[in-house]
Amino acid sequence: MQPIVQPIVQADSNSATAPRALPDAAALARQLPEWARALGFADAAVAQIRLDDDADHLRRWLAAGRHGSMSYMARDPALRSDPARLQPGTVSVISARMSYWPQAADAMANLADGERAYISRYALGRDYHKLMRARLKQLALQLEREIAPHGFRVFADSAPSLEKALARNAGLGWIGKNTLLLERTAGSFFFLGEIYTDLVLPASAAETARNLCGSCSTCIDLCPTAAIVAPYQLDARRCISYLTIESRDAIPLELRALIGNRIFGCDDCQLVCPWNRYAKHSTESDFRPRHGLDQARLIELFEWTETEWLSRTEGMALRRAGYCGWQRNLAVALGNAPYSAEICRALLTRRDGADDMVRDHIDWALQRQHEKT
Repeated sequence: MQPIVQPIVQADSNSATAPRALPDAAALARQLPEWARALGFADAAVAQIRLDDDADHLRRWLAAGRHGSMSYMARDPALRSDPARLQPGTVSVISARMSYWPQAADAMANLADGERAYISRYALGRDYHKLMRARLKQLALQLEREIAPHGFRVFADSAPSLEKALARNAGLGWIGKNTLLLERTAGSFFFLGEIYTDLVLPASAAETARNLCGSCSTCIDLCPTAAIVAPYQLDARRCISYLTIESRDAIPLELRALIGNRIFGCDDCQLVCPWNRYAKHSTESDFRPRHGLDQARLIELFEWTETEWLSRTEGMALRRAGYCGWQRNLAVALGNAPYSAEICRALLTRRDGADDMVRDHIDWALQRQHEKT
């Protein structure tokens, strides 16, 4: 899907469409969030776009190999740290956030039930990318109506953009020790998106939001696979979200038992974060759980054929893992489940028709199950 781009508009200063006077920072700080909330966003603000320190952090992260097999992260890192290089003509970036925390079965209870599948809360409903980009375009057109014609491009995790850093620079929160953006009244269960524009807009925040993680290290201490290797440092190669979504390889043997029943992503570092006691439930109907996936049984999902999987995951982020990844992840979770003859039968039924990678995980799961008898 191509990002939404509005070409630069040249306006005659004598015409009826000539740009109106830009608002001052105080006026824009009041109006922009109001326009954004009317479109379903929780907040929006204009970012200061200097990202030198963040670019250095990215280079060190890549040099350490912590991006794993995500080779796209290493392609031209300068695009991420220079908005004008990613989208020529950009002089301002508007950052917006949208809550996704759904009304769903209790997440912690789901994690504690080894026979049920845990799916990251953001992935239970419709894939957010198209929805976010469409709403960001509406917000960009609102700016055009209220301020001036402008060239713009909108992103929602759809281009090499340092979105967390931009959101921090806009005053929308701070980057926490778990490497996610946190906001004191909303926690971290929200999506981020950006409007890159050639409008000269005053930055909304004179300084970034104060980091309120303090001495807390709960996210580090309770990460199931110890993927947060130090405050503000994540090794994707150990992260369950990477292992179950991004990676197309076999899950390392030493990490399989630690994954538990998490079959698509992991929310643990968010679920245990004290600031998420303030997380707001989303009112967006598209983010509501589909097909009972907020408390589905592992066996039920493992028995889906590829045709059933394609039908039931249409329009959902779950497609990202691919069917083989889905089967691989479920096999690991079934191996971690309490012993069940039903589980063993399900694993054996799928074994012969599986590809080599999935079969390896099924064999591991069967061995784990037999060890529990």
